[in-house]
Amino acid sequence: MQVTMTTAVARTGRVNEDFAGAVPTAVVLIDGAGIPGTESICRHGVAWYAHRLGGSLLGLVSLARDASLATLLAEAIEQVTDEHRDTCDVANPISPSATVAILRVVGGRVEHLVLGDSVLVLDRTDRTPLVISDPREVVVSRSYQSAIEATVEGSAEHHRLLRELRANRNQPGGFWVAKDDPRAAEEAITGGCPAAELTSAVLLSNGASRIVDRFALADWPEVLTVLASSGPAEIIRRVRQAEARHAVTADDATIAYCTDLAVSQW
Repeated sequence: MQVTMTTAVARTGRVNEDFAGAVPTAVVLIDGAGIPGTESICRHGVAWYAHRLGGSLLGLVSLARDASLATLLAEAIEQVTDEHRDTCDVANPISPSATVAILRVVGGRVEHLVLGDSVLVLDRTDRTPLVISDPREVVVSRSYQSAIEATVEGSAEHHRLLRELRANRNQPGGFWVAKDDPRAAEEAITGGCPAAELTSAVLLSNGASRIVDRFALADWPEVLTVLASSGPAEIIRRVRQAEARHAVTADDATIAYCTDLAVSQW
C-alpha cells in the first residue's frame, strides 16, 4: 500500500490538532476536538490527546492482526485515558476528544472504521465510490449552528454554546467520539471488502472533507480524480480558497490517500 499524506494547520501559530500516520498495512487519521483554554480540566490539551491516540492505534493495528478495529480502538482509548486519568478531569464533558478513521488491509481484505465526523471514501473499480461517514455529530451540531455563528468566537456565550453542544457527546441520542470511555468504540461504523475491488481509498478530517460537504466544490468522484492527478495538497488548497472566499474560519485539514491496496500483505 502506498500512502500520500498532507496536513495543514488552521492558522499560523496554532497547534495542529489532527494526526495521521501509517504502517505498511494500515492508516490512522485522528481529528482532535476540544475547547481552547480548558487547561484546568486537562493540562495536556487536544493535540496531545489526538497524537497519543493515533500513536497508540498505529502500534496496536500493526501487531494485532486478529483483533477487530473496534476492539483496538477501545484498547487505545483506554491506554490514553490511563495516561492522564490521575492528572486531568477526563470525564468532564469538555475534556479532549477526537474523531477517528482507520483503514487496514489484512488477508486480502480492506477493513475500515469511522467514529465521529471524519470521512473515509473507497474508490471501487466497477461502481461509484463508497462514502463512509458518521452523520450523528452533524445532525446534532446543525441545531446549534446558527446560534454559535451569531456569537463572537472566544466569547463567554460562544463557549457556553460549545459546552452545551459537547454535552451530547457519547450519550444516547447524541453523537459518539473517542474520549475517556472505551465503550464509545462499539458505536463506530465498520465494514470491509476485498482489496481487489478497490482502486484507492482516502481518509479525510472534516476540515478537508469541506470540499464536498460544506462548499460543494466537487463530488466524491471528482475528488478522487483530483487526488489521482494532483495529490492531497490540491484538495486542501481549494478548501483554503473557499474558506477565504466565504469568510469561513479555517480548520485543521488532513488527508491520507491510499493506493496499491491489493499489494499490501499481512
